[in-house]
Order: sequence, then C-alpha cells, then structure tokens
Amino acid sequence: MPTVALSASFVRQVRCPEGRRKADFFDQTQRGFLLEVRASGGKTFYQRYSDERGRERQFKIGPADVLNLEQARRKARQVMAAAIMGDDPQKKRREARAVPLLAQFARETYLPYVRTYKNSWMTDETVLRIHILPVLGACALDEVTTDAIAGIVNRMREEGYASGTINRVIVILRYMYNLARRWKTPGVAGNPAAGLSAGPDVQRNRFLSEEEAERLVRAIEVDENKTAARAIMLLLLTGARRNEVTQAKWDYVDWKNRTLLVPKSKSGRARTIALNQSAMALLSSMPRIDGNAYIFPSEVNGKPCASLFFPWDRIRTRAALPDVRLHDLRHSFASFLVNRGVSLYVVQGLLGHLHARTTQRYAHLTQETLIGAADLIQDIVPLPRGSVVSA
Repeated sequence: MPTVALSASFVRQVRCPEGRRKADFFDQTQRGFLLEVRASGGKTFYQRYSDERGRERQFKIGPADVLNLEQARRKARQVMAAAIMGDDPQKKRREARAVPLLAQFARETYLPYVRTYKNSWMTDETVLRIHILPVLGACALDEVTTDAIAGIVNRMREEGYASGTINRVIVILRYMYNLARRWKTPGVAGNPAAGLSAGPDVQRNRFLSEEEAERLVRAIEVDENKTAARAIMLLLLTGARRNEVTQAKWDYVDWKNRTLLVPKSKSGRARTIALNQSAMALLSSMPRIDGNAYIFPSEVNGKPCASLFFPWDRIRTRAALPDVRLHDLRHSFASFLVNRGVSLYVVQGLLGHLHARTTQRYAHLTQETLIGAADLIQDIVPLPRGSVVSA
C-alpha cells in the first residue's frame, strides 16, 4: 500500500502496476484518504476510517473522472468528521440503499399481500399503475412527500376525476405506508398520505322505477346472448353482486333451502344468497354443460365472463336506460323491498352487508311511500271537528 503525495497531476498520470488488478495509493497528508487505480483504467477516491466498534471501514467518495482532487478531499474530511463523532457514514449509506423504491414496494410487497385477502386488489393495482407509479414509482419510500401526493390529487381534480377515484389514490398510499411502518420497512418513519383528503365521496345511486324495471325485463328477454341475459336477470332478482353470479357454480346451489353459496364475498366471508321462486325457475331452466361446473359459462371459452359490460350495454340501450349501471340493479333490489315495508335489517341480510349504514345507501324511499307514511299520522292526530283545510 504505497503512500504518496496525491496531486492533480499524479491522479491524471498514475497507472495500475503491471500484472495487478488494482492498486491503492494513500495520501501522505490526509490520513485514510486514498486513490484506487484499476487495471481497466478506472480511478476512484476512498476514505478509510474506524467505526464506533473499532472496525475498519472504507467509504467510496466517487470516481476521479467526475470529482477533482480538492472535491474528493473535502468530502473525505466530512466522512472522517462524521466517523469521529460516532455517526458511521457507511452505515447511513447502507440504510439509504436498503430503502425500496415505491414501485418495488408496491409490486413486490404490497400487492402480493393484499392479493391474499382483498377482493378488490386488482383495483389497487390499476390505481397504482395508472395514477401513482408513473409519478412516484421511481422515488424511494422516504423520498415521497405530502406535497408530491397533493400534486397527484390536484392534477386528477383538474382533469375531472371523481372524488371517489381521487380518494382511492390517497387511501391506497396511506395504507401502504401504514403497512410499511408495521413491517419496519427501512426508511419509513412517517406517513406522507396522512391528513390528505380529496373531499367527500359522492355516492352516485340510480334506482329503477317499477315501469323501468318492466322495460328492462323485456329487453333482457329478447337479448341474443342468453347466458349473459340470464345472469343479468338473476342480478335483478337477487340483488347479488356481479361476480357472485358470474362465478357461481352448480355445486353452490342448495335446491332444498333455496340458497346460492358465495364462498368468499366482498367482506372476505362466505355468505348465502336467498333465491325466490323466480330465481329458482331461472336456474332450473339453465342448460348444463357436461364437465363445466359454472352456471353461466362464456359461450366462447366456457369460463366465467370477466365482464358483462357489452351485453349489459346492449340491454340497457334497448330498454332506453343508458344511465343505469349494472350495480344499480342491486340498489333497485333494495329499494323495491324497502318501499314494500321490508325492514332495513332484513334487506341488510339479503344484500350480505356487515353494517346497516351500508344498506342505508342502497335503500331509496319513493315519494309515494313517504306520502303514504305521512298519511298514517292522521289516524293518530285527527283534525278538530268543523276544521276546514284550504289548499
């Protein structure tokens, strides 16, 4: 390990000795400061020091074709000063390198975890891929700031995204950082998404009237895709979620107790769908395909339909209901029952909701129902005799 007077000219002219892979040249005036010269021609400045346990460490300052000698000396002195004060610079560098990028954490840790229990994990993947990772994916977890997340929120708001979509971005990031802290992921001390909000999530609920429901049934009956049409009819008859019907198998039907099993619902638990006589008749009329366990298999590949959008779009257009979404059939199912006096508690059970407040969003009272209920007070509080009510 030769000791030399490192100078700018020496750094430029020095070559690795013949037959060696590399050689270290230590500076005479600055303890531990050295230049590594490699047979390939590459040259790098380093600083050696002892950590708080007395172990020798070597810190890479940088390449000689990027840093000049004075810049390298200055950085080397900072490294030595930090080591003397007990702050191991090499340890800090290792810790910084251990912090994963947001994209790495999302794809290798977060998504594999939520996939094990969260039915809507694909929505998380879509939101990450479209809205979050293109902007923040290349940042380390400790580099993501509240301002950066707020920038995404503001851009989405300017582009006209709904509050629900924007809030999902915030919720996913907040949950990711909470998990990272719980798992003691390097570099994660706080949560940059905490406290952010895009505003209230406006619920868009559309309820069918009885006349609209009749039009819809007629459009379903004449649709050319009989399998999809029957699946949509079962949604209207049961208030089930789309996947609960499209993924249904014949083994899930309990013909005696008139139920359809959902092994894993949106809540992550198993539930059963009550089948009325019309639903039972519809299932009884369905043809079975030998060797296929699904009730509503695709006519193309025999697998459950990934989406009913195209047949549904055709059916709702034929019924002159272009603004009605497939999920609105579930809203309407609840509305029809509530307006016929079925208790919210019973409707909650039929829909498979864990909380009554969720069912309340689906329950829509018609004006006729409200007026009828208001009229009941007349039996309790009658007008005095001789009173005249003018319009």
